[in-house]
Amino acid sequence: MRWTLRNLDTIGTATFVHVELVLAAILIALVIGLPLGLVVARTARLRAAVLGTASILYSLPTLALFALLVQVLGLGFWPALVALVTYALPILLRALVAGLASVPPAVIDAATGMGLTERQRLWRVELPLAMPALLGGMRIAGVTLVSAATVGALIGAGGLGTLILTGLDQGHTEKILVGAGLVALLALVLDQALALLQRRLPASRALPA
Repeated sequence: MRWTLRNLDTIGTATFVHVELVLAAILIALVIGLPLGLVVARTARLRAAVLGTASILYSLPTLALFALLVQVLGLGFWPALVALVTYALPILLRALVAGLASVPPAVIDAATGMGLTERQRLWRVELPLAMPALLGGMRIAGVTLVSAATVGALIGAGGLGTLILTGLDQGHTEKILVGAGLVALLALVLDQALALLQRRLPASRALPA
């Protein structure tokens, strides 16, 4: 624990960069994925094409994607961010489309019968009912990105991966354990925070008054 106690600033900075990278990627993926998911959920042909393309991108090996983006964007934070967004987007898209598809037709008919327009029905009924599924997707995306972000250290993006890599280079077991332990802890905290939010949004509350 000697190294840990002497380098709390270094550990704190690496943790902050890691969290910043993951949260920024999830936020950008949501900004892109929400409108795109709403469009593809209503068009079967477009849905198959978009989700198929997203799945191909998601299947790319992490290291290969990072290396490819370095050729375009150089080293540092930005290629790592783009890579993480690429991994998060397919997960969120699939979750949103599945959530919208799970809305019972009877509920949609009831909302229409109440005089809601298509836009009102989307925002007041369909999206709230799809929210638990979307949060489930965010949980998966969050855990995936916390892990994948460690690879960003290879291209100079910083984060907890730097502790793991330098620990491996130096044969420093404590660095490796601290880096890996914090990655696992961050994944657990993010997953549980989203799980708590998911439990507080039961589908029954989404129905319009």
